[in-house]
Amino acid sequence: MQKKQPVKKNSKSIEETLWDSADKLRGSVESSEYKHVVLALIFLKFASDCFEHRRAELIGEGKEKYIDMVEFYTMKNVFFLPEESRWTFLIKNAKQNDIAVKIDTAPHTAEKANKALQGALPDNYFSRLNLDVSKLAALLDTINNIHTLKDKEQDIIGRIYEYFLRKFAIKEGKGTGEFYTPKSIVNLIAEMIEPYQGIIYDPCCGSGGMFVQSMKFVESHQGNTRNISIYGQEAISTTYKLGKMNLAIRGISCNLVHFTILKSGQNKHRRNSSLDCSRKRPSRSSGTIVSPL
Repeated sequence: MQKKQPVKKNSKSIEETLWDSADKLRGSVESSEYKHVVLALIFLKFASDCFEHRRAELIGEGKEKYIDMVEFYTMKNVFFLPEESRWTFLIKNAKQNDIAVKIDTAPHTAEKANKALQGALPDNYFSRLNLDVSKLAALLDTINNIHTLKDKEQDIIGRIYEYFLRKFAIKEGKGTGEFYTPKSIVNLIAEMIEPYQGIIYDPCCGSGGMFVQSMKFVESHQGNTRNISIYGQEAISTTYKLGKMNLAIRGISCNLVHFTILKSGQNKHRRNSSLDCSRKRPSRSSGTIVSPL
């Protein structure tokens, strides 16, 4: 009689594996900093996978002469990436001493080629952190194993983003309300405002969780996400970038602004827009207020 193969226990999910790899950066980078390191790299991997997939499509359709034309990517909601912005280029040079400079160049050139990404990605971030090359290369290798387009229904890349934002929030402790509101609370808000259509506004949008869950609410109720317009603002530059990336990886069009001075009762969007739903969080102690408008 054939013996049953023992079941492997404690097999790590891709989220846990990534977290362990990112956690090795501790000591080199402050915990409040390395979330930007990791999430920016995951974003570049996802954008590159989408780009390569679309490029292969064009070649398969006999349209090789269009593979370097931005319009043939944006028409499919895919970011066009110059060669130095592509993940394959970064992996090829992962062991080089100047890999941090090359990583910094990647988002810069990606932003230049895509208006939707302008202001969303870290700017000269990696080189100034003086990260150990071997640790950075190990992180690149781990992220390289993520098949971001393998199962769109499972929303792998979105799931990783949610996992990391939550874990970083736990790590950092106080002040995390600046970029992360617990998913259970955001789900409750989405259920309360029932955002089937119209304009959704968040004056302190953080990493964009409210918008993500609102879109999931619409999809789960067989609604049309095209009937939703998203507006938000965020005062903290690094958090604003997290929000832009978080929405971009999910293909959610948005109107986010980095508003550096937020005075009481003042915001940039509301003066000029007719809003249907607004989320307001006056302070951490007073909780969250939802206003259908």
